[in-house]
Amino acid sequence: MNKARMKNPGALVPGAVQAIQALIAAVQKAGVPPKVFHLAHLRASQINGCSFCVDGGVKHAKQDGETDERLHAVAAWREMPYFSDTERAALALAEAVTRLDDRDDPVPDPVWNDAAAHYDEKQLAGLVIWVAMVNLFNRINVPTRQPAGQAW
Repeated sequence: MNKARMKNPGALVPGAVQAIQALIAAVQKAGVPPKVFHLAHLRASQINGCSFCVDGGVKHAKQDGETDERLHAVAAWREMPYFSDTERAALALAEAVTRLDDRDDPVPDPVWNDAAAHYDEKQLAGLVIWVAMVNLFNRINVPTRQPAGQAW
């Protein structure tokens, strides 16, 4: 286990935590079920190798009633029977938005159109912002080596 290189940058920059909390509060009003946000958060954090966010994400998801069975299945969601089509659309979108450099068309039309078939425009906007925000968290925590299980 690595030791943090520094305190969490969000806690060091005046006003950053409040701005992040305000963005979280706004996005949570987009009408996306909290369980979907938790799944998208966990999947993006797994892809980015952010132990801090995987650990915290699992804990928050469980607090909101998510099951161990589903949480353990997120990494292999395509092969698992535990997710609805709506959740699968969000997971596919989360993966595409997280892996922007992995393909010529980073968010292909089939992924986008499937998400758009399950979420209205406001919800889709909320999902896109949520996944972008998770990637922000991952890109803060990974380079600064924020340890899992720690609070800001």
